[in-house]
Amino acid sequence: MNETLKTLLERRSIRKFKPEQIGEEELNAILEAGMYAPSGSNQQSALFVVIQDKETLKKLSAMNAAVLGKDIDPYYNAPTLILVFADKSKVTPVEDASLALGNMFNAAASLGLGSCWVHRAKQMFETEEGKDLLRKWGVTGDYIGVGSCILGYPGGEHPKAAPRKENFVIRV
Repeated sequence: MNETLKTLLERRSIRKFKPEQIGEEELNAILEAGMYAPSGSNQQSALFVVIQDKETLKKLSAMNAAVLGKDIDPYYNAPTLILVFADKSKVTPVEDASLALGNMFNAAASLGLGSCWVHRAKQMFETEEGKDLLRKWGVTGDYIGVGSCILGYPGGEHPKAAPRKENFVIRV
């Protein structure tokens, strides 16, 4: 089977990670894959903020858990977090950022890394605390939080694919 198709079919969301940090070369390859995702009118509206600092990860985890309304770590102790934002003034910001996230998940899988989409970035960065963080990080403009990509070395067995639903495809 073609390696790209194999990666696409075997990639799974990983929610258990080893504590060691991913390599810089791996991170750069994943970010580059995100940068080359399709975007509406090639406006490249996505913006990535990489977090590897443990204290910042802890703070963001608490913010995400507060939106969720649970006392858990929504980032599953992943050592790397990529927050993905999109410029709301562009033609297809959420779609662009979503495609970038998808590229990053598939790139991570191709490198043997685990990843998972974590929601609630939108709500986190609509708060004053979230807006303060964006300013602190030098993010200016009108951005919307779209999603989070957690990354790390898988800490357990590779999950099996769930059966695909029936009537997934209609051909006309």
